[in-house]
Parts: sequence; structure tokens; C-alpha cells
Amino acid sequence: MFAAWQVIGAATHREVAGATANALRVWDVERWLHLPNELTLQRWTLHATWLARFANAYYIVAHVAPLGIFLAWLFYRHRDRYVGWRNLLGFSSLACLLIQLVPVAPPRLYPELGFVDTGARYGPRVYDAVGTNLAGQLAAMPSMHVAWAVLIGVATWRASRSRWRWIGPAHALLTVFAVTVTAYHWLADGIVAGVVLAIGALLGRRLKSVRPAIARRPGDAAAASIELVDR
Repeated sequence: MFAAWQVIGAATHREVAGATANALRVWDVERWLHLPNELTLQRWTLHATWLARFANAYYIVAHVAPLGIFLAWLFYRHRDRYVGWRNLLGFSSLACLLIQLVPVAPPRLYPELGFVDTGARYGPRVYDAVGTNLAGQLAAMPSMHVAWAVLIGVATWRASRSRWRWIGPAHALLTVFAVTVTAYHWLADGIVAGVVLAIGALLGRRLKSVRPAIARRPGDAAAASIELVDR
């Protein structure tokens, strides 16, 4: 998946003209739907420089590493839940990668709309000029950050009964906050990522419900085998 992510990023971040036009369409749709304005949250955050720096750092360090920790924890502590969540992770990641074939520029590339590139202004900075970083800067829709973080949040809350399970949902909320105030993603990017996760979960339940009865009831399978032998 990581290799596919890099290939798609390399393919999409060259389509600057198309990406900027698509991003403006996202902005217009958000205004038409009366969604919360990303500018409002960013401007509020910029009153506290330390908060902007925290969001920049969280965007960098709290993406891949928490996913690895989550998968290891789920595998060793809740093995019976691991396969389902792993499959949902695979489906949602691949679905997001396919959608990202349509390039969409992030809000930080639109200073004319009022957005500030907090990484460039306050640091730490994750992206250089467009086209010089391997990460798909113009593959903003949907947000993989949000998709993975929301999956971690929901899975942690549902799999565990520990008092520490709130860490998962807190990570999801912090991630949504970070990707928005840094202007690395539109709010709609996170919404689409959530929809992809929901579709994956529904498909997983559907596939589970239509499995052959012989797979759901091992006892019946054994009885059927004995009957066939008798015949």
C-alpha cells in the first residue's frame, strides 16, 4: 500500500492545473452545503503560535506510527477483532488511493482565499515546493490521515474496555484538528474519508452475512461430511 501511495502521489502531483481547479470546486461545494469554514478554525488557532506548531508536528508524527502501534496492539491483545479491522483498513486505504487519482490541491496553496501555510510559516515543515516532495501534495482528497485516525478511534473504542480506550477517539479528533488548521486538507477531505470507511464497514458486514452456511456452522459441515461418507 505504501508503494502504491508513492506511485499515485508521483502521478497526481504533476497535474497542478487540474488539481487547483478541483480544489476550488471543493471549496464551492463546501460553501453551498454551509459546512464549517476551515478559515475560521485556522484563524482562531493562529492566535496561539504554539498551537499551530503543535498541529504541524502532530500532522507529521501522528500518521503512520500510531497505525503501526494500533495494529500491533490489536493483534496481540484482541486477536479475534484483528482480521475484520485489518480488512477494513486495506479496503479503505485502497479506495482512498483510487479516489486520489483525481488530483485536488490543499487549502494551503490558496493564500488568496485567506489560508496560511502554517508549516512554512511556523514549522516544522513537511512539504516543500509542489513537485519536489515524494508525498502526494495534490492527492488531498480524501484524507488518509483522517481515514486511518478515525478507524483507529472507532476500533480502539469498540475492541477495548480499558479506561485508556479514549486515546483512540482523542487521536482521531486531534488528527481532524491538525489537518484542518494546517490547511493541509479541506474539511470535505475528511468527510469523504469517513464515508469510505462507512461503506467499507457496510460491505464487510454484508459479506459476512452472505457467507456460505457451511462456513458459519462448522458442526453442520461435519454432519454433512459424515452423511456423504455414509452414502
